Amino acid sequence: MSRRGRVASGQPTIADVARHAGVAVSTVSYVLSGKRAISELTRNRVLASIRLLGYHPNAGARALASRRSNVIALVLPLRSGIQVPVVMQFATAVVTSARRHDHDVLLVTSDEGPEGLRRVAAGALVDGVLVMDVELHDVRVPLLRELGRPSVLIGVPADTAGLSCVDLDFHRAGQVCVEHLAGLGHRRVALLGAPAAVYDRGTGFAHRTRAGVVEAAARHGVEAVTMPCEENATDVRRRVVELFDRHPDLSGLVVQNEAAVGAVQAALAGLGRRVPHDVSMVAVCPDQFAEHAGPRLTSVPVPAEEIGRQAVALLMRKLADEPVPETTLLEPRLTVRDSTAPPVVDTASYGGPASVR
Repeated sequence: MSRRGRVASGQPTIADVARHAGVAVSTVSYVLSGKRAISELTRNRVLASIRLLGYHPNAGARALASRRSNVIALVLPLRSGIQVPVVMQFATAVVTSARRHDHDVLLVTSDEGPEGLRRVAAGALVDGVLVMDVELHDVRVPLLRELGRPSVLIGVPADTAGLSCVDLDFHRAGQVCVEHLAGLGHRRVALLGAPAAVYDRGTGFAHRTRAGVVEAAARHGVEAVTMPCEENATDVRRRVVELFDRHPDLSGLVVQNEAAVGAVQAALAGLGRRVPHDVSMVAVCPDQFAEHAGPRLTSVPVPAEEIGRQAVALLMRKLADEPVPETTLLEPRLTVRDSTAPPVVDTASYGGPASVR
């Protein structure tokens, strides 16, 4: 190899590429960044040297050249009551989608509130931020508006002004579950929802589902009971026993707690109540989970992959200074399987206005 083409041991540098191509270091930088027009002949010579030498510009150099880090943050605090397998589906979808846009993902799982968000978003560490586990009155929202850093919320707070949000339409999901049960003839239903800590924090998806259940029940003349549900089998059994002690005529269940579904089914069996002969059951859970349950569950899935993909796409559009909608809500889809059927007994006498406990 000629002196011009010789590279010292170790990884080739931008200076090595410049010497090999017979150009200035600044010319190589312009070819890499696209910041200045370079003749096609020179550009091709530089690119040929890059390929021949196996040069890979480091992330810091790329960031200085483009003023971008090509990293986005996913702020996903692992709090009590959160269903880790479910949120990891979102995280996987975000990482996969981000790579298609040539971005890496910084996963932030500590629950530091606004200060943690400021630490991540205020500097040049990331280009933009995705925020999960969004509360109706989320204390992080004012900071997102203040920082001006491109951001997208996976979830919908009460006030969406100046924000970009994407989520399943959980209010409509609650309605769809009750509408299905009411259409089969059920007149008393219950929602076993997320753990109490999730409601106590004011987490949007849980409150919106509950509101949808109550609203649809009132519209269809169905009595509705709603209560939180923990995940361990002992607490689930206690809750189910309490539910049927108070409402022995209950014939329809909506479960919005994937981790508790198996325990709910076991508790019903322990009470001698068969699904769907005695109790119809609808779950808000992934299709794969619903398909492998026994019996197969009528369900409304949370489309984590689609939500994650759309969140990343919205953030990329914001990074490109393109307009994006304030709120994107995905329409829920109910799939009827083996766990729902018309009630065996006539429950028409139990009709009346919806009640919430």
